[in-house]
Amino acid sequence: MIFAEEKGRTASEASAAAAPAPQASGVHEKRRSLKGKLSLIVALSIIPLVAMVLYLIISLVSYSNAYEEIVSNMTIANSYSLSFKEDMDESVYKLVVSGKSFDEVKDNPDENPYALIDDLRNDFTRLEVIKTDDKSRDWLSYLLRNIDTLEDRVDDIKANIDDGEGHYNENIDMVNNDIYILTELIQDNIQHYIYYQTESIEVLKDQLHQQVFIFIILFCIVLAALMAFLIPFVIRLIRNIMGPVSQVTTVTQKIAQGDFSARTKDIHTKDEIEVLADNVNTMAGSLDVMVTQIHDDETKMRHAELRLLQEQINPHFLYNTLDTIVWLIEGGKEEEAEDVVVSLSNFFRQVLSHGREYITISDETKHIRSYLEIQKVRYRDILNYEIDIDPELDNYEILKLSLQPIVENSLYHGIKYKRGVGTVKVTGRKDGERIVLKVSDDGVGMKNDELIRLREEIGRPCKDTETGFGLANVNERIRMNFGSEYGMTIDSVENEGTEVTLVIPAIPYSKDDKDGEGGQDEKEKQNI
Repeated sequence: MIFAEEKGRTASEASAAAAPAPQASGVHEKRRSLKGKLSLIVALSIIPLVAMVLYLIISLVSYSNAYEEIVSNMTIANSYSLSFKEDMDESVYKLVVSGKSFDEVKDNPDENPYALIDDLRNDFTRLEVIKTDDKSRDWLSYLLRNIDTLEDRVDDIKANIDDGEGHYNENIDMVNNDIYILTELIQDNIQHYIYYQTESIEVLKDQLHQQVFIFIILFCIVLAALMAFLIPFVIRLIRNIMGPVSQVTTVTQKIAQGDFSARTKDIHTKDEIEVLADNVNTMAGSLDVMVTQIHDDETKMRHAELRLLQEQINPHFLYNTLDTIVWLIEGGKEEEAEDVVVSLSNFFRQVLSHGREYITISDETKHIRSYLEIQKVRYRDILNYEIDIDPELDNYEILKLSLQPIVENSLYHGIKYKRGVGTVKVTGRKDGERIVLKVSDDGVGMKNDELIRLREEIGRPCKDTETGFGLANVNERIRMNFGSEYGMTIDSVENEGTEVTLVIPAIPYSKDDKDGEGGQDEKEKQNI
């Protein structure tokens, strides 16, 4: 929301810069400069020139209004794209797990899902009424239908809560299978709407270029007619007008080709051309700011999405571990149960890591060791493991949850289906300016066609993967944060095992530089 507000202010400033007020001043100065220099014929020739100026002003005003409308629409859409899903999911989930009734939160818009839905529906219903392109209108229709469906599912949850106890599991299932999916669809609808609004800006840009081109042609025609009567004046007009016009034409062509850094320079003609040049410069600057901000928005949203995905914890792992602890206690193995509890505590401590996305390789090693210790209790008859990571790497940085999904994949898809005992081995070495981490197993391995499909899957964005989601998530996060030259490779031989290699840059860990939260840990320690 904060980012969207900042963007809105930037866009407003850009729009204000593009306002047509200077144009009127430019026209007035031109009339004063021509007064007393032209004869009656020149005075009569002003009529078509004035008509052209009015045409240009009207065109620019029309573009400015359309541009401001699109900016306003995108600002509203961006604010919901960044916050609605998270706010909605959280409000419904809290109502289900807290046992509160809907009447208790109806006066709190941050906790009342109906208030969130009404705000979203009202804003996007208004956007649907506004004249816009067909594709944007289609996505708005999809969005409003999904809002109605979302409200129906909230009604179902409300009915269960009002009915009393006994519906908790049903409500949780509806939250996981209905609410989360619908909010994800709504967010996707909003992003498509923003995309087509961006395309509308490109259309407006082309239209402006055409208007400028038409203006130049008409201007040249008028000048050609005047030259037949006023040769001495034509020479001066050519010198004072054609040069700036040529520069504006060149700049608009560059803008049309996507070069938003192009600007007109040293145009001080005190007429419509100067106004046009200023407006072209303002337009180019506004488009540059908007395109950059849209790109930054998409990048930040993608980072937020990936951070959210990596924080998700499989509840089945927790349930199974707790069942194991109960089983050990009932079997009189209190010491082993205590070890599992300690490992589970260390596991979740590393998962949370005070919200940091970057941790040390030492912490990541502790994390996978805790995970394997827990799993070794469950699979004691089939699982062995080895961790051989060079101590030199302990204080180098790594993205949190980089190795654990790979180790988990080795266990569940390699060792689990092997007859007899299997071994998961984790190694790490420094290779020049790179760190090479490997997770290997002697499990069932993969057929060649399965290996090819898995390699293809991990090369895609994780949201588009059908299998290997955890591996794809790790690979995408590494490439996004460190570059495409880093990432994951997989080798496997059927009935022999699988080896996953992770390559990251060798960067010493600095807590103060990570995620803008470096000092947070120290503050928390002081508060404790």
